[in-house]
Amino acid sequence: MAATTEEFLEELGRRGYEPLLTRGKGTLDLELTDGRKVSRWLVKVDRGNVTVSRGRGSADSVIRSSKELFDKLASGRANPVVALLRGDLTFEGDYNLAILFQRLFPGPPKRRRSASR
Repeated sequence: MAATTEEFLEELGRRGYEPLLTRGKGTLDLELTDGRKVSRWLVKVDRGNVTVSRGRGSADSVIRSSKELFDKLASGRANPVVALLRGDLTFEGDYNLAILFQRLFPGPPKRRRSASR
């Protein structure tokens, strides 16, 4: 499981093909803030073929969040739908592409059962 945004996105780029994105085509601009610093990532999707790069460019969708929140999303410690509803994650552009992208986030970490039972 990816622990940070960088690991999550770099691993996605190394895959090259992601079956969960076969219905999508477009570019996502991820804008992540960390205090005054803003980092940008471009995720290009073409029917499952994925490329990831740092920087900005022309995009069909823009997703904005704090880096702290995106780290939590990338590790399964936060839910993207809940973050969107709370306004912690904002989105503009092609909604279908964002819905497909959110499928890539891992589920919540499994809890260990207590041995006291």
